[in-house]
Amino acid sequence: MLNKVDALKIAKKLGAQISKKTNAHDIAEIFHGNVLIAKFGIRRSSKKDIGHGHIPRELYMTPHNCAELARCNIQRDEWLEMLKKQKLL
Repeated sequence: MLNKVDALKIAKKLGAQISKKTNAHDIAEIFHGNVLIAKFGIRRSSKKDIGHGHIPRELYMTPHNCAELARCNIQRDEWLEMLKKQKLL
């Protein structure tokens, strides 16, 4: 299960822009060029172990691949290639 620390690592690795559009979540927005291609919420709770199981779905990845992204085994370029193979980019 992904947690807040993983969510922040993923946002940084994908070059997300973090906005504070809601009271409960920060929103990580990922752009390719000037086009928004994905976004996901990062809970602001002080509890670092609260789940972020929604991220794989919002990044069009399997939970396993998303965990690999958080652990630095998958890079932004590889993620973009995954999106291209799925015809999402």
